[in-house]
Amino acid sequence: MNRAEIGHIIYKQLFENKEVLKQQFLNSKKDIGYFYIDNLLPENLALEIFEKFPSTEETVKRKSLKEYKFTAFQMNQYNALLEEVIYAFQDEKVIKLVAEICDLKNIYGDEFLYAGGLSLMKKDNFLNPHLDNSHDKDRSRWRVLNLLYYTTPNWELENGGNLELWPKGLKEEPITILSKFNRLVVMTTHQKSWHSVNKVAKDATRCCISNYYFSDEPILESDSFHVTTFRGRSSEKVKDVILQVDNNLRSGLRKIFKKGVRENPHQYKK
Repeated sequence: MNRAEIGHIIYKQLFENKEVLKQQFLNSKKDIGYFYIDNLLPENLALEIFEKFPSTEETVKRKSLKEYKFTAFQMNQYNALLEEVIYAFQDEKVIKLVAEICDLKNIYGDEFLYAGGLSLMKKDNFLNPHLDNSHDKDRSRWRVLNLLYYTTPNWELENGGNLELWPKGLKEEPITILSKFNRLVVMTTHQKSWHSVNKVAKDATRCCISNYYFSDEPILESDSFHVTTFRGRSSEKVKDVILQVDNNLRSGLRKIFKKGVRENPHQYKK
């Protein structure tokens, strides 16, 4: 299937559930707005997508105090179906409908997949609480929505590798959203949208397709430019101090070098 056909399926599922999704988003909008929908694609297609994912050996390993995961974004190196699925989420009618559900205007996809693409996490992988970079690669538009489509069959809550939202801050308990097979999660990104992925506990690989949407305006009027900002969990006191120092150093550099010291390699070079 091509991106237009897959995009039509996504649109149809979102449209048929639009009012429920709108209410779900409205109920959470005050803090970190989000909604999720299950059984987004036909099961046979969702299984095929999972089967076409590359191995971790074919991807980029990202391992530090902040995170431990594998990413893939140079999509012409992988099975063509994966690129078609990613860009199906950037179909204009899909973007417009998601924007309507989230009560947003002037929303754009990202053909360069800046910080998007494929994400794979295996046993002991994690992603610490963080705020996404506030802008696109050219620092011309605001990052406003994060779309996460999970593709690993039979993924259970006890496996770990689940999305965590921290609407009340890092001192309170997070909302945990299961990385369920064939589930799409859409969440807002702004200077208060702390989120993370808890450590994978099972000897298996959690696979995810991620997209970001951008806008000419930030979601919160109080939003200001910020780099990707990591924190430690409440049990990680020393790590938290180190990460805050790192955040401050990188923020200071971006005040001098508006687009960074070097170009971020995490983008699709077509």
